[in-house]
Amino acid sequence: MPDAIVITLLGKPGCHLCDDARAVIERVAGDLGVAWEERDITRSEADHEKYWEQIPVTLINGVQHDFWRVDEGRLRAAVAKLR
Repeated sequence: MPDAIVITLLGKPGCHLCDDARAVIERVAGDLGVAWEERDITRSEADHEKYWEQIPVTLINGVQHDFWRVDEGRLRAAVAKLR
């Protein structure tokens, strides 16, 4: 589906900021009816090398949107802009 919007959370186990980001992303994705997924950077050497200092990282359709903390209003606006 070419118009699909997918939010991706890059994180790792035991990351409290990742837990906070997950809660925001779940809420926004649910409210706006978009898909979301989570990737564990410890399972990918490429993800780990690229993102380990920035987690949690939020991607929208594969493009980096945010890191460290997820601003709910900013995430909602970014998704709305893609619609």
